[in-house]
Amino acid sequence: MSESGGTARPTHIPRAPGGVRFAALGDSLTEGVGDPVPGGEWRGWAALLAAGLAPDGAEFLNTARSGALTSHVADEQLPKARAHRPHIAAVIAGGNDTLRATFDIDRVARHLDTVMSTLYRDGTVVLTACLPDPGRLLRLPALLACPLVRRMQAVNTVVHALSHRYNALHLHVAAEPWFAQRTALSVDRLHPNELGHRMLAHRFHSLLAEAGLADGPPPSTEPDTAGPGPVDQMVWMATKGTAWVVARCQDLLPDLLRLAAAEGRHRLAGTATLLDLRSHRAALHALAALAPVRPLGPAVRELDLG
Repeated sequence: MSESGGTARPTHIPRAPGGVRFAALGDSLTEGVGDPVPGGEWRGWAALLAAGLAPDGAEFLNTARSGALTSHVADEQLPKARAHRPHIAAVIAGGNDTLRATFDIDRVARHLDTVMSTLYRDGTVVLTACLPDPGRLLRLPALLACPLVRRMQAVNTVVHALSHRYNALHLHVAAEPWFAQRTALSVDRLHPNELGHRMLAHRFHSLLAEAGLADGPPPSTEPDTAGPGPVDQMVWMATKGTAWVVARCQDLLPDLLRLAAAEGRHRLAGTATLLDLRSHRAALHALAALAPVRPLGPAVRELDLG
């Protein structure tokens, strides 16, 4: 039994004619934005990982969509993923929530808990990750970046706790030195490029292989195409980037300016650490408000490939 009252994570996936089933839930990161393939579609780290979960690959379903909030993952993506009956499921979400004026860590925690607890009780091995904050990736001024830093740290605190609670395999993407390097980022500086997606897939494969849950070939970390250069980034900002900023300004910017003003006042008063403490306490309160974990019953499917 695990500390949360359920069964321990399986140490292997038995091989059978049904094959390994893998589902991915989340936002544009998991959808594959930044890693285009011929035909105008996105591939992404999850598809690359799926190919290496077993010698003949995995039956893969990607429910992730650009712009998805944790509420979308819980209400729309989770039912689709469960219908796939996955043995392994990736749940990476919360970044878009931090970019909304309506950000509420209590709601984020409830949505993520719903998704992860449901998959856990289904007998699914859950993959999670903590992410770097958007302000760092976009290199925003400190007064604008710090509020986003706190929001992302709050989300990561929740993800860390829920990963432990549901015995998930967790990747500390926020601590990966390559993730914020220009060579691994797409032109928008928010999503990985092909190299970044390959690195993510490779790291997740390593975690699964160490746990005995992947015995296919590890994804290559060698990209097929060169990453975007400075000219590509300028072109993107002058075209698609401007539209993205305008769209976000209608929602995020007024609230972010309010937060930046509060940041400035606290810095002048030497009390900025109070904002850090307040944000951390809010994350802990959100976790404390979640319902206790119910013990798993004997009917739970234990990675049956039938």
